[in-house]
Amino acid sequence: MSLILNSNTLKRYNVSGPRYTSYPTAPEWKEGMDGRTYRHHLAEAGRKDEALSLYIHIPFCSSLCTYCGCHVTIRKPGKEIGHEYIDLLEKEIDQVASALGKRKTLQQMHWGGGTPTFLLPDQLERLKGVIDQHFDIDSSAEVAIEIEPRRVDLGLLIHLRNLGFNRVSMGVQDFDPKVQEAVRRVHSPERILEVVNGCREAGFESLNLDLIYGLPHQTRDSFARTIEEVIKLRPDRIALYSFAHIPWLKKHQKKIEAETLPSPDEKVGIFLDSSENLLKSGYQAIAMDHFALEGDEMAVAYREGKLNRNFMGYTVLKGQDFIGLGVSSIGYVQGGYFQNEKDQKAFRNALDKGEFPLSRGLVLSDDDLMRKKIIEDLMCRFVIDREAWAEQLGRPFDKVFEAELSHIENCVEDGLLEIEGKLLKVTELGKLFVRNIAMGFDAHLRKEGAHRRFSRVI
Repeated sequence: MSLILNSNTLKRYNVSGPRYTSYPTAPEWKEGMDGRTYRHHLAEAGRKDEALSLYIHIPFCSSLCTYCGCHVTIRKPGKEIGHEYIDLLEKEIDQVASALGKRKTLQQMHWGGGTPTFLLPDQLERLKGVIDQHFDIDSSAEVAIEIEPRRVDLGLLIHLRNLGFNRVSMGVQDFDPKVQEAVRRVHSPERILEVVNGCREAGFESLNLDLIYGLPHQTRDSFARTIEEVIKLRPDRIALYSFAHIPWLKKHQKKIEAETLPSPDEKVGIFLDSSENLLKSGYQAIAMDHFALEGDEMAVAYREGKLNRNFMGYTVLKGQDFIGLGVSSIGYVQGGYFQNEKDQKAFRNALDKGEFPLSRGLVLSDDDLMRKKIIEDLMCRFVIDREAWAEQLGRPFDKVFEAELSHIENCVEDGLLEIEGKLLKVTELGKLFVRNIAMGFDAHLRKEGAHRRFSRVI
């Protein structure tokens, strides 16, 4: 992927900014979200005919990776921990199902963490049984689970497939031994190959591998070798995430020495080299940081302009409500974000009282909803159709977004956007800085100090 990227452009745009898995972003949400508000939004969703998506967070890991940005709890595997947590999930699921008011169909379900495969096989089966008691899973639904390659074998993979999971996502991050040691995530290419083959033997329909660029000791040459190994494995999808170095939020990241991280120039080079090699090998670039084989449904949705984005990542499903279950999980229901307690004691206490275990959330204003859609257009489709927006709003686009016109002009001058009739199209260079383009439409970022809460774009 040949781009003209000078040091001045890199320096100007390598600022702190959101990843826009949500808008407004999580720092804008209000503490103490009222359970009555959540119940009302669930009831509204229950009255509609649309299917739902479900995310279940299993927070446990047996060891802590120093790059981790997720909410995790480190525990030794054991029967008691898993069953106690499922007891809590069962209470929460009962509450949610009751608030929905009728049995709903799931079009998407994702179990993440932590690692869901921390749970024992009978616990995984028990939790799936609880879901089945309250929801119907559509025959075409995407039913995905994240697995830890060091904690699975063929027997467990077959068990998961028999439970109805049809997609697997696995964190690889990097194959270089020095990088693995630095981030405390050690596994061999041979081990990953064994698990990949097991997934295929078990009959999973789709396999995704997660990689992270920008980790300590990574270089363009070392990560190119990782990409070569991944291409040999031929997963259906690849997520190529930028490492978010946020030691002020994730204290364990302080164990990573800043001087071991690749420079911004090196980090950009790693991404561009990886993109080029993947494109040459039959993968299609999907929006900001994903790649898929050209026949994959996500690649098809991207080409047709039908790709969408939520907290579970990029998705082919359009605008569905999704419900978050478990400690720290996030849901988006009928125009509102709702996040559960991160502290397990507080989570348990709320459920024991018969309350929703909420910590914070936000009901979006009309302006929030409009800007959310604009940012989704940029992050998922790399285009803003000003004429379509004018028809929707009943006013010229340039009048509604008059305050953003100078930002648009700057992006055009810097080669991040180009104007094609009524379309604002993100250029190849702009795709690298699409978060920066989106930031110009983020009204909340205009508050003093708002940028400092996020990792750098590069």
